[in-house]
Amino acid sequence: MTTPTPDTPHLTVQGHAHLETHPELARIHLTLTARGKDRRTTLNDLTHRNTTTLDLLKSYGDALEHLETGHLTLTPELTQRGRTERIRTYHGTIHLTAELNDFTTLNELTTRLADHDLTRIDGPTWTLRPTSPHHRQARQQAVHNAIQRAREYAEALDTTLAALLDITDTGTETHHPPTPSRTLTYGTQTEETPTPLDLQPQRQHLHATVNARFTLHPPRL
Repeated sequence: MTTPTPDTPHLTVQGHAHLETHPELARIHLTLTARGKDRRTTLNDLTHRNTTTLDLLKSYGDALEHLETGHLTLTPELTQRGRTERIRTYHGTIHLTAELNDFTTLNELTTRLADHDLTRIDGPTWTLRPTSPHHRQARQQAVHNAIQRAREYAEALDTTLAALLDITDTGTETHHPPTPSRTLTYGTQTEETPTPLDLQPQRQHLHATVNARFTLHPPRL
């Protein structure tokens, strides 16, 4: 590490950037449920519900960016009376996560999913892709801000920057303003097509910070 001296004074500054932009993806979490007194029947109902949901999601083609299955549970529930262990019912769930890049499609899809039997929807969660150019833009703006601040300090000393010693990326973060949790749960399916929900995308706030260290031409104090 270079040691500062009167002939090579050092200046350390922190550069910041804040960007506000539209989201690129919307993520929804689905919980499919089946319940019955017979294990095989419950499993068949859950399988049918899962197949129907997957077929609907995949029918939206390129608008569906990502689809994955979480975990499957099939749990026997025992009666609370009597000394013997008796199974009263079976309770099965499947968890799915879907990401969409078309928010008009999202409105229609979430409404259709919410109209399915025993289907719970949590979301949407709005986000940017990890490879979004907005992340790069935020980092570049943080560097420019650090250089500008260093120049202003040098100007206050009636001198100029000489060289960049090092720059440290302290990270880029996306902050979401707090919003109420959205959960849509519908128990029965109707014959009429429901009116699509009007979901408004939540703007994304990106923050980037860098630490930069410079040498100065010796100022005359």
